[in-house]
Amino acid sequence: MVITELLERNARLYGDETALVELSPTEERDRVVTWREASLIESAMPDAPYRRSLSWRDFDRRANRIANLLLSRNVRRGAKVGILMMNCLEWLPVYFGILKAGCIAVPMNFRYSSDEIKYCLELADVEVLVFGPEFVSRMDAIADKIPGVKMMFFIGRDKPDYTEDCIRLMGFCSSSAPPVALCEDDYAAIYFSSGTTGFPKAILHNHRALISSCETEQAHHGQTREDVFLCIPPLYHTGAKMHWFGSLISGGRAVLLRGVKPEWILRAITEEKCTIVWLLVPWAQDLLDAIDSGKVKLDHYLLDQWRLMHIGAQPVPPSLIRRWKQVFPHHQYDTNYGLSESIGPGCVHLGVENIDKVGAIGKAGYHWKAKVVNDKGEEVKGDEVGELIVKGPGVMLCYYKNKEATDEVLKDGWLYTGDMARVDEDGFIYLVDRKKDVVISGGENIYPVQIEDYLRQFEKIKDVAVIGMPDQRLGEITAAIIEIKEGVSCTEDEINEFCKGLPRYKRPRKIIFADVPRNPTGKIEKPALREKYCGGRLVEEQILS
Repeated sequence: MVITELLERNARLYGDETALVELSPTEERDRVVTWREASLIESAMPDAPYRRSLSWRDFDRRANRIANLLLSRNVRRGAKVGILMMNCLEWLPVYFGILKAGCIAVPMNFRYSSDEIKYCLELADVEVLVFGPEFVSRMDAIADKIPGVKMMFFIGRDKPDYTEDCIRLMGFCSSSAPPVALCEDDYAAIYFSSGTTGFPKAILHNHRALISSCETEQAHHGQTREDVFLCIPPLYHTGAKMHWFGSLISGGRAVLLRGVKPEWILRAITEEKCTIVWLLVPWAQDLLDAIDSGKVKLDHYLLDQWRLMHIGAQPVPPSLIRRWKQVFPHHQYDTNYGLSESIGPGCVHLGVENIDKVGAIGKAGYHWKAKVVNDKGEEVKGDEVGELIVKGPGVMLCYYKNKEATDEVLKDGWLYTGDMARVDEDGFIYLVDRKKDVVISGGENIYPVQIEDYLRQFEKIKDVAVIGMPDQRLGEITAAIIEIKEGVSCTEDEINEFCKGLPRYKRPRKIIFADVPRNPTGKIEKPALREKYCGGRLVEEQILS
């Protein structure tokens, strides 16, 4: 089976049912939904200007039109087609249309600059690009500098002269399935690594990997047609899309929320009756902070149907989940570990039944194997730290056009993740840190994630990142970049006093009060921090040492 068959099955069996909802909240609608209004919500929603929806039948038809448009332009089987769009109702039909045409979908990070867009288009040999209005200025700067891109389709108003109107052209194309036979071994998609350790690499996956991700997601979270999934993270990333695959395989509805304000999240859950919500760490923290401050009042929302909150894409502070369970004691909680190289989340999985193991990323996921090894590839013993490696049907085929990098991480079918981890006596895996982020100070290995988890327990800290800074005597010392909660003051002495609970060698030697940058999937951008604070004079922020 290939993944497009799941869409066609849903269109056949559940054609009139809603597949996707797009919510675009605005400040004008930034209000709470009270119990008194609850009975009016369903009847009012169809007229809400900020809400668009798509049935399974129309979803499949739009995907077919995209596929037939590509085929009508002689876009060959196996051609790479880029997607540069914000989350919207058109995103997934475009993605599936590309696959139905036998082409390779190449989703792109919406934060890329013009130069990064050009780099990734060239790296992946993209021949056709579909993009939205948010990217016009960036594309204007490079439109005449990407000769490999032979066609550009635009979705939106005020079409640039160098593009074609995708929606208008689709209207001339058949809504029937194109005559393209696909198999599990066909190439399906190229995703880009997050770039937190340098320039992105192009990651090639086949249809088998996509199907395996659907099966893994449903096995972990038990989605049914009655579940409603709230999707907030960007669809270009494997994390959001592969969690949505649980809705695809079950025929359940999904809601694409264009915004991350706590009020918008809770309103979407209330109005759309969401049962499953995947959050990134910063959004969960913001939501809890809004509740604690009184800015958000839970009794204004209808949340009884919300059964599962899960987090992934980065190490999850145990203190955050303890706070969450105090506020939402009836929620199931889960965390998923994965990489774009392992087709996103699920190769390691905690499981809702293992709430007592909060802090662990879990055990090998459904259809996966995982172990922690030393530099010789031997499994570590006891509580030793080693590198986490995984094996399963979602492991990438390769880094596209980069055999050297591929050979570094793929060995005998095992994917070497670059994440340092340990295994407890019950077989649960705990992340320690990225291999490249380990700080070696005076011969001691220091794992920044451990320090970050400790510091996040301090009530005044909103976010924190720990990096190594060059030091003549010790080689490196640890520096903590600390983001304080809004409206709160904090001093160096308070931080140092709190850090007395750490072993002396783990205590940060420098404290920097500043914002902590994160990419769209919630990962701390440590290369940017190292460049800013280790590459020259510190500007604007006060350094306390």
